[in-house]
Amino acid sequence: MTLASSVIVPYAAYLRVYEPLAAFPEPERSHWARYAKRDDLPGAQDELRRSLADLLPVPPVAVPVHESADAFVALVDGVTCVCPWRTRLRGWLALEELPERLPGPLLDAALPPVVRRQAVADFERWLERNPDARPWIRSATWHVPVRWFVLFGDEEREFTKGDESLILRYRTPMVQARRRVARGLKVLKEALGEGPLIDGLVDVGRWLEEFHPRSLVELDYGGLVHTLPAGQLEDDHSAADVAEGLAALRDGDGERAGGAYERLTDRWSVVRGRQNAS
Repeated sequence: MTLASSVIVPYAAYLRVYEPLAAFPEPERSHWARYAKRDDLPGAQDELRRSLADLLPVPPVAVPVHESADAFVALVDGVTCVCPWRTRLRGWLALEELPERLPGPLLDAALPPVVRRQAVADFERWLERNPDARPWIRSATWHVPVRWFVLFGDEEREFTKGDESLILRYRTPMVQARRRVARGLKVLKEALGEGPLIDGLVDVGRWLEEFHPRSLVELDYGGLVHTLPAGQLEDDHSAADVAEGLAALRDGDGERAGGAYERLTDRWSVVRGRQNAS
C-alpha cells in the first residue's frame, strides 16, 4: 500500500476473510498452495512496514504499480485458508475515501491532484477487466465499527499479551458470521426500522456473501491495541456488549440496550480522544 492506504494503516482495525484454497481458480490456487508452505510467511507487522515504505518515492505513488503476491495464512480444521493482501486494490479503494478523511490542502500536498486523477483513471481501466473484484480485507481507522462486532461471539475472543506484541482478535466460521448478520438485521429492523447501523450491517452481509461458505472471518484490532490502556484492553469485551444490546432490543428492554451502548461509547471515546490529539 502507498500513501493513500498507509494513512489508515498505523491505527486501524481489520476485518479479514480467509478462503480455502478450493475457492481460488488456477493458476492462483497453485500459487497460494506453494506460498502457504513457506517457512517465512509475513505477518501483520510486515504488511505495515511494507506499506509505510511506499511513502518514500518522489514523486509520490498513489497506489502500487503491481498487485501484492502476499497473503495471510490460517489453518482451519486442517484446511489451508488464505487472505490475499490485495494492496493495490485496497490502495485504490482507500484513495476514494481520502477526501473525507483529510483537509483539501493536506491531501493536495501529500498527493497532488494530477497523481490522484491518474490513479482514478488506472482504477477505472482495471475495473473494466476485473468487474467482480473485491478485497479480502476491510479497514477502519481509530475504532472498530459496531457492525463488525455483530459477526462474533465473546467466546471467540482471543487476547494475547506477549513480550513484544499485543493481539486482540475474534475468529469465526463464515456460516456463523452470516447467521449472526441475519439475526442482527432482523432485530435492528424490528426495533429501529432504519438507520446507519442497519445500512452498514447490510453492506457487511453482502460482502460476506461473496466468499466461500467455508471461509474464516477474522476481526483484528491491529494497531488499535496500542491506543487503549492495558487494563481496558484486557477488559474489552465489545462483542459481548453488542450481543447484549441486540438481545435487549429483541426483548424490548431499552434500558439494558442503552447500558450496553454506553459501555461501548465510553470505551471507544478514549481512542477517539487520542485521534483528535494526534
